[in-house]
Amino acid sequence: MAYGKLWVMMKEVNAMKRLFYPLAVAALLGFFAILVNYSNESVIRIDQSAAELLDGRVLLDGMSFIGDPWMIITVSLLLLVYLWVFRKNYRGMLFVFFSVGLGNVLNQLMKEWFERPRPESPHDLESFSFPSNHAMVGLLYLFTVAYFLSEASTSRKSKVIIWALAVALAVTVALSRVAGGEHYFSDVAAGSLLGYAWFVGVAVWYEIRERQFRNKAKAQKEEEFLD
Repeated sequence: MAYGKLWVMMKEVNAMKRLFYPLAVAALLGFFAILVNYSNESVIRIDQSAAELLDGRVLLDGMSFIGDPWMIITVSLLLLVYLWVFRKNYRGMLFVFFSVGLGNVLNQLMKEWFERPRPESPHDLESFSFPSNHAMVGLLYLFTVAYFLSEASTSRKSKVIIWALAVALAVTVALSRVAGGEHYFSDVAAGSLLGYAWFVGVAVWYEIRERQFRNKAKAQKEEEFLD
């Protein structure tokens, strides 16, 4: 009975993953669509409308701390300790490095490459605006934490709650940057889309390597049994 439930849950997870991968391709295409069009009048109007809608929402603006560098570094380090000490999952530690660490490097390089000025803001930030670091790297660390927490859970309900919370927080962080006037809506939309595509790319690499490791271990056991 327990085996049957586990089999059903694995089928559901695989079905969800088959949906996530095409969404990553769509997200990447969406990012490039914003990249080549953020200077167009239609996108500028969307940016202006979003700024007017979210301006002055103090509570939303205050949620920006979830995507601040100190928060990302702290949570990522705690995740690394968890994977190292409690899970002995060294490939998982590489997952965190590739997802959050290299994702942040990619974001900074793109900011310097595109050099989009920020909106006029009382915060007087010196860095460039596109794509939003809070939106992109905030999503990356939140989704990476959700990935490993849900992987360790056997409850479908808890998996759904974990991912729903991660998505809600990632969206909140992205919109908080518009509410605070630090970014255009197109900046945070592009950051979120690219962050999701990057996350799925890292997850695909991780799962392929995990599958290869399991197959190798299985083959070794079979050889030992035959010997």
